[in-house]
Amino acid sequence: MPMTLDQVVAETCQWPAERVAELMDRLALELPSVPENDAAWKAEARRRIAEIESGQVQGIPGETVAARIRQIVER
Repeated sequence: MPMTLDQVVAETCQWPAERVAELMDRLALELPSVPENDAAWKAEARRRIAEIESGQVQGIPGETVAARIRQIVER
């Protein structure tokens, strides 16, 4: 009998953060592409790049972002 969604969630909550992240990455790669979403994300990325290039906003170093994510995931 297949696992229910609740069972999958309960099981994965017991996994280390790195394993959950790997599962999420793999699932994301399996999702079908939606052209409207792709276009919206491209427009958003262009807007954010323009804000950084114009100096309107300042980027955050990747190491800082990764450290913050690890902090959140390890809670």
